[in-house]
Amino acid sequence: MSFGGVWSRVKPYLAMVFLQFGYAGMYVISVATLKQGMSHYVLVVYRNAIAAAFIAPFALWFERKARPKMTLCNFLKIMALALLEPVLDQNFYYMGTKNTNASFSSAFYNILPAMTFVNAVLLRMEKIDIKKRRSQAKIAGTLVTLVGALLMILYKGPVVDFVWTEGRRSHHNNNTGSQDDKHWLEGVFMLLWSCFCWSAFFLLQSHTLKSYPAELSLTAWICVMGMVQSGAVGLVMEHTAKPWLIGFDLRLLTAAYSGIMCSGIAYFVQGIVMKERGPVFVTAFNPLCMIIVAILGSIILAEEITLGRVVGATIIVIGLYSLIWGKSKDHLAKSSDDNENKLGVLELPISETDAIKSNSADHATVAEIP
Repeated sequence: MSFGGVWSRVKPYLAMVFLQFGYAGMYVISVATLKQGMSHYVLVVYRNAIAAAFIAPFALWFERKARPKMTLCNFLKIMALALLEPVLDQNFYYMGTKNTNASFSSAFYNILPAMTFVNAVLLRMEKIDIKKRRSQAKIAGTLVTLVGALLMILYKGPVVDFVWTEGRRSHHNNNTGSQDDKHWLEGVFMLLWSCFCWSAFFLLQSHTLKSYPAELSLTAWICVMGMVQSGAVGLVMEHTAKPWLIGFDLRLLTAAYSGIMCSGIAYFVQGIVMKERGPVFVTAFNPLCMIIVAILGSIILAEEITLGRVVGATIIVIGLYSLIWGKSKDHLAKSSDDNENKLGVLELPISETDAIKSNSADHATVAEIP
């Protein structure tokens, strides 16, 4: 196989791994910013404003000739996408993470592949055949991933010490003992709603790209509409000027990083990969982010890594490989079917009877080949 063929097959995997590192950074710095008192309503507005300013010039230039015409149906879909992700998902996520911590929220988000897979099946966007091994692998991988995530959430176990965490255990045990259970439970429910909104966003984004196949323009529209909608919510919730004032500090860094990396670039890359592999493939990489956040959180935020999270992470990786294997087989089967269909179209004029003239066959061949 040529280098181009290998790169074409590996590129979606590398893109999604890159995004997980980007999301992991957002988890860590956003928790640090929220703990310092920044309003999550303000953060969402600034995040989407920066994302829109970053991605819009690229959309205007690179898709100036290929941008589809905006219809009322597509505009309503964009408004729904902006409501689901920038407004609902991001606000619920920040509220949930503020009441828990970065490691917990990233672990909880591992129900996203299972939720997306189930919703995709219910909406008939994902096909399963229980008799085929690839479908069995997807179902088993989803269940195993969910079990691993639940284990990380429900079972802590003893703290695992690393070189950089020595001497911190007593400090964190005091913090854990004083944790407000009510706020923790509220945070869990907020994260659950955030995950549901993100899953719905993935599915609607996949559907919208079929009628509006311009990834950059769609990303720009989502960010702009997300800025407008979240701005309206923010003005209602934070009607004084003080929460909106930020300087050259961690709050500005969080808004800029989240806007450019996790909204602008992430929406665009997800759209490209989603057109090729589908929404389940995109969400299947979330467990990798959990592992990265667990490591970074223990170093930067001094969060504990427990045995339950280590075991759960191992189980999640096993489920992840099973789910991705099933999705890769789906992709190969689809490519094989497409090649057979194209071959059938090319051979159709040749199989006509002798009563059809050769020049008619030539015209038919030209007409069938795009």
